[in-house]
Amino acid sequence: MDKLLMHLENLARLDGIASLESQVFQYMKQNLTPLSDEIITDGLGSIFGIKKSKVANAKKVLLAGHMDEVGFMVKQINDVGSLSIYPVGGWWSQTLMSQRVRVTTLDGRVYKGTIGSIPPHMLTDAKRNSPVEIQDLLVDIGARSKQEVLDMGVTLGDMVVLDGDFVRLNDHRILSKALDNRYGCAMALAMLEAFKDVDLPFDLISGATVQEEVGLRGAQTAANLTQPDIAIVYDCSPANDAGADKDVLGKLGAGVLLRFVDASMLPNRCMLERLKKTAIAHEIPHQYYLSLGGTDAGAIHKSNMGVPTLTICICARNIHTASSICDVNDLNAAYHVSSHFIEELNDTIINDMITCNQ
Repeated sequence: MDKLLMHLENLARLDGIASLESQVFQYMKQNLTPLSDEIITDGLGSIFGIKKSKVANAKKVLLAGHMDEVGFMVKQINDVGSLSIYPVGGWWSQTLMSQRVRVTTLDGRVYKGTIGSIPPHMLTDAKRNSPVEIQDLLVDIGARSKQEVLDMGVTLGDMVVLDGDFVRLNDHRILSKALDNRYGCAMALAMLEAFKDVDLPFDLISGATVQEEVGLRGAQTAANLTQPDIAIVYDCSPANDAGADKDVLGKLGAGVLLRFVDASMLPNRCMLERLKKTAIAHEIPHQYYLSLGGTDAGAIHKSNMGVPTLTICICARNIHTASSICDVNDLNAAYHVSSHFIEELNDTIINDMITCNQ
């Protein structure tokens, strides 16, 4: 569990939007390599470490997070030195005004800045009462002209992320950008570390995909690469408990999510039921969850001839902002239920999952 928190902190401080995940890729590669018998990658940039079984013709169990966070690309450099931005992933524009940002050039130079806002007393009533649109937002990195921006090495397509440092608010809560989904990357590493010296009756393939936030693209190529028999996807889902409703699904501190339906996948019910029984048997906090969004599981479960797939998610408040908040107890629950679930797998159980709906 300590390794999970260490990896989460390190990973959350890296920047990586879809198609520009190289910082996260390098961290994953560095930490997967000593834990793996083989490192494999696909042409989009997904990466996995394989812990090979001593069993001949062993089944393949895939564990996957995703590396990319939501962010922006530079869309236009304006004459006065401001930058127009293009969203990469899902944003609610009202969370963006006056946020601080980092702009990273292709050669690795990083410039800090802010998303500009107009003082309310300078707005018309109509503008003041209308939601701002991303296309109207401007990033200011202190440049005085378009030429100065170009001289800084900034060009169209460069990465822009919100600047939200990893902060432990107290013993229970963490505040950070990119919890969605550096949680999944950290879990993939932590699970491979947990089973490093354990002989398993299956090949354990663990790592992370790219470009989830723009349509589960890396999951498609990664599933073709790894050819799993079953898969577990780690992701961070929206918490719904910040208001007054005590009966909502998705509460911080209530445990790992039993995600029984989302917009892209209905989970393998044998896997979901086993996750529930594992949580109960080991007295691990858990909660049912319904999502209007999706995860990489949406692509993986439809790959090849069909792959039984399960999500082991936590929830966080304010995802897709620079100020997500998750609960350490939920991280602990996810870590322990996942390790027990994997530890108890064998050929018979995996085959039962594959034939669950037959």
